[in-house]
Amino acid sequence: MAMAKKKSSRGRKQDGARVAGGQDYEVRYESKKTGRSASAVKKAVKKVGSSRKRVERQLGR
Repeated sequence: MAMAKKKSSRGRKQDGARVAGGQDYEVRYESKKTGRSASAVKKAVKKVGSSRKRVERQLGR
């Protein structure tokens, strides 16, 4: 009988470090977290890129 593949967490950590500006649920989450509007989050993503740290810094959190 073959062994089941070991589940890896590969990609999980780096996925959390990004904000997908085109994904409504990601924008809503970041908006709620920072207390800013969804359009402000989208503008921040456009301006500084998708790095969550940079976006939050741009939004003043």
